[in-house]
Amino acid sequence: MDANEREIYRRGYADGYGDALDAARRDIGRDMGSPSPAPKAKKTRKVSAYSRRYGVEYKRLKRKHPRMKFGALSKKAHAATRKAMK
Repeated sequence: MDANEREIYRRGYADGYGDALDAARRDIGRDMGSPSPAPKAKKTRKVSAYSRRYGVEYKRLKRKHPRMKFGALSKKAHAATRKAMK
């Protein structure tokens, strides 16, 4: 141990930890550039009529056939949606 480490140890763990933390914060502040601009808010997209109807058909089929695979359900839901929107 050198003299500086002995002094830190003598003052106690919390004080030594605080000194190291302050030094790290000073180093980080020195390396930082300009602050980044604020992120832009995302626009919400309008749900299409087809997508809305597909969701209704998919949920109806899912309630009726809860163990059916997604691929089979979605195929039937798309067919029902096309038929309903004809």
